[in-house]
Amino acid sequence: MLATHQLNRLPATERGITIADFLVPIRIGERISARIRHIALICLGAIFIALTANVAVWLPNNPVPITGQTLSVLVVGGALGLRRGGMSVALYLILGLFLPVYAGQAHGLSTIVSVGSAGFVMGAPGGYLIGFLFAGALVGWLAENGWDRHIGGAIGAMILGEVVIYAVGVPWLMLAVHVTPEKAVALGFTPFIVGDAIKLAIAAGIFPFAWWLVGRRAGDR
Repeated sequence: MLATHQLNRLPATERGITIADFLVPIRIGERISARIRHIALICLGAIFIALTANVAVWLPNNPVPITGQTLSVLVVGGALGLRRGGMSVALYLILGLFLPVYAGQAHGLSTIVSVGSAGFVMGAPGGYLIGFLFAGALVGWLAENGWDRHIGGAIGAMILGEVVIYAVGVPWLMLAVHVTPEKAVALGFTPFIVGDAIKLAIAAGIFPFAWWLVGRRAGDR
């Protein structure tokens, strides 16, 4: 009970509300159903992740590129919340099975896993893609509990999201390319520390500022 109380940083009446609930103008929101608003936000989130996926820098002798996906997944998760954020990332992953929206314009199930003559063949970036799903949902859940409304909580939420991505991505990479744990860390974590720290700071800064703008807008009424 104590741990749950510490995670919930909002009054019960405000839990579950995220910044995305203020993105749709009131005049438009009044004309469409809540379900359509949710679907539209989920689709927009998936499109945003897809667009940032191909903002990529490939490192020498490394099967995993630096992309804008980490930033977009954290932002989408925090903006949409647990269910919508998770569904948005899931929609992106599904789109990537048919369209070239993964990093490097990759697509297809083989990017994640395929079946060969020797059994399952794991794609090198597959773990990161799966990690995105869990990270988006986690950050979304934390945002629903108010973590994104202040800079300290926002940073904490984004760090936890990053931890989830690497906790899935690095072991998966190790199995996919058949290297030692140390080599997997050298390939799949170390080169991305600086870039991800910058992306994390951007993502963490967006939300308190957005809530500040919402508060000002409400105060002007």
